[in-house]
Order: sequence, then C-alpha cells, then structure tokens
Amino acid sequence: MQTTDTRAESEPRLIVEQGVAARVATIAEPVIEGLGLRLVRVKISGLSGCTVQIMAERPDGTMTIDDCEALSRTLSPVLDVADPIERAYRLEISSPGLDRPLVRRSDFERHAGHTIKIEMAIAVEGRRRFRGSLIGTEGDRARLRRDQAAPGEDPEILLPIGDMVEAKVTLTDAVISESLKRGKSQLGETGDDEQTSGRKPKGTRAPWRDTRRNRADNAGAKQFRPDGNGRAAQHEGD
Repeated sequence: MQTTDTRAESEPRLIVEQGVAARVATIAEPVIEGLGLRLVRVKISGLSGCTVQIMAERPDGTMTIDDCEALSRTLSPVLDVADPIERAYRLEISSPGLDRPLVRRSDFERHAGHTIKIEMAIAVEGRRRFRGSLIGTEGDRARLRRDQAAPGEDPEILLPIGDMVEAKVTLTDAVISESLKRGKSQLGETGDDEQTSGRKPKGTRAPWRDTRRNRADNAGAKQFRPDGNGRAAQHEGD
C-alpha cells in the first residue's frame, strides 16, 4: 500500500522571509498548501519595476507549468483583497529550479553531496558566508565540508539552519547531469514526449508571470504569460 509522506507536507520552513516578503508569504502559504503544494520562497525585487517572485513545489520537489498557472489563478484574487504591496508589481510564480534555495531540513537531507552556498544572519567562527559540500543534517543544523578551510580550521562545520539568511545549491555539472537523468527516467515512466506535449521536463524552472496593477489603477485585465510561449491566458470571465 502506498503511503503519503505527511512530514514532507507539513514540515515547516526553517529559513523564512522578513519585512514585506514575510507578509506576502503569510498570505500565500495557506493558498499554496490548499493546492497540495509547498512554499519555498518569496522574493521581492525592484530592479525593473516591482516583481514579487513566489517559488513553490510539490512535496516530491517537482513543479509544472500547469501547477504554476493554477497557483497564479488561485492566488491572484487573494493578493488583490489583502493588498500587501503598496505599488504596482508583477507576480511571478516559478519552480525552485536546479540552483534551488534550501529552506526545510528535508531539503538539506535530499541534497546531501551537492555543493551549496550559505549566508548566515549570525556569524559562525567569524564568518557569515560559507561554500562547500553538504554532508547532511544533525538536528536542525547542516554539516558542511568547506571548500577552503583556513590553516588549523576543521574543514567540517555545523551551521544552524534557522540562523541562515540563504542556502542555495550551486549549479555544477553534476547537478545538471543528475537532473537530465531524472528527466529521462520520468519521461520513460510516463511515456510523455516533451516535444509533442510542449511541457518542460520536471525539475526545471517553470515561471508563470502575472502582470498586475495597483489598486489605484486596476482598469487593465490581468494577463498571464509563461516564458517561451507567446500565448496569453486571461482570467476566466475577463
């Protein structure tokens, strides 16, 4: 009998947002969980206008364009009502991608053996930034084998996950090769043909953008446009 990993579905994030991004995360997370997905990260940037990026995934770490579209359609009206952003912004729903953030203990367990980069909120042994091979976890701490340890330093170090600002998988040849093998295996199991289905392989980043206006200028219809596809999908009823 197949069992469900209830821990994976309910496991809390140990690395969380601050400020406005935290407010968006509080609003978005129940909606995301209601669709059977998990929130990975909310990031707000303003380099070219304001973009609110929400990363989500299924408990098994996959995320499809269909998942992104469904989440965008469900979350958009909730954000309209809550109005956590005071200016116009663009909502981007995406999968975590290969160089994904690690936010839960299970993320660190699943990616043991990969090279990761970590930034700490609180310095450990006088440092805030670390890079090295992820060995695994011990409680709520991650054990890292540093790439460059100073003379006399233990190359291995334990870092509290809750004190991290960011932990991210480094994109290496090994990560890419593993993703390609996993994608081929999944295609073989399902019989799907990427070229005929038009869908991206599971595990790749699948952004879905929703161009939004602020509440003072809401005359324009919301428009969704996935990357690499000129077809625009409108809200039902628009």
